[in-house]
Amino acid sequence: MYRPGPRNLITDVPGLSVGNATDEALRSGVTVLLCPDGWSAGVDVRGGGPGVRESETLAPENGYARAHAVVLSGGSVFGLGAADGVVAALSRAGEGFSVRPGAPTVPIVPGAVLYDLANGGDKAWGADPPYRRLGVEAAGVAGQDFALGAVGAGRGAMAGLVKGGLGSASLDLGDGLVVGALAAVNPVGSVYMPDGETFWAWPFEIDGEFGGRTPRGPAGVVEPMPEASRLAGQGRLTPGANTTLAVVAVNAALTSAECKRVAMMAQDGLSRAVRPAHTPFDGDVVFAVASGEIDLGQDERLRRIARIGSAAGDCLARAIARGVYLARG
Repeated sequence: MYRPGPRNLITDVPGLSVGNATDEALRSGVTVLLCPDGWSAGVDVRGGGPGVRESETLAPENGYARAHAVVLSGGSVFGLGAADGVVAALSRAGEGFSVRPGAPTVPIVPGAVLYDLANGGDKAWGADPPYRRLGVEAAGVAGQDFALGAVGAGRGAMAGLVKGGLGSASLDLGDGLVVGALAAVNPVGSVYMPDGETFWAWPFEIDGEFGGRTPRGPAGVVEPMPEASRLAGQGRLTPGANTTLAVVAVNAALTSAECKRVAMMAQDGLSRAVRPAHTPFDGDVVFAVASGEIDLGQDERLRRIARIGSAAGDCLARAIARGVYLARG
């Protein structure tokens, strides 16, 4: 059986660092994943109401499908400005690719946002939304250890009718490969089975990482929509009002097309952890990044990529449950 890395965080993938910036007055925040020197990257968007930045830059047919950082943010469209702060901070530090000698370096910083504007926080920012500042702050504190739960991009999140949050998990595949996931959990669907206590992701849990609860009744009962009338009353049954944002990572050498395939497989983990997922009301987005550290070769390449994608899906399901469990705890 595969085991988590030593932190059970996405930063068990060597080279990655993550920083959170949380504004309690806003009830919102930003989470930044730093990929030093630019990692191969891809993205898969399946929600019906996404809010994204630089997603087309990561398309495999384009010329520079790499990421120097990935930004997850609250704030809906205002939160897209968080990536501006990260770009400025990274360029100031010399991170990014050089177009011409003497000119500023150009970091590629894709990102995605979730909607938390109706959670009661102080959103009276006028012409100066705070997310650029929060992006700079999050990048500045990035490290291998970081908090989970109601922090960063998960601070103002809701998961159906309960508190959402920021989650992460990892798996050591035992042959040098390490896979990790990071998720900001704000779906319209439920992370809980109909008993309201058991996570849909329970079969994938390791060492009681999100409470260790298993089903008391039939495990196959599907909850099509958690208390839809209350969701409508809260305005959550509105396109773009909810989403799960995620990044999966591996220390393998993957092309952008292969990263996209891993992101597509990881979306299955989202579906295992949230029901329903990928609705017209959600903006579900999964980024995948790969460091290039381990050469997969050619003879068994597709098999190994399939294994990475499967592990990424399991990690993402666990990360989603951990985010809600720790936010509510």
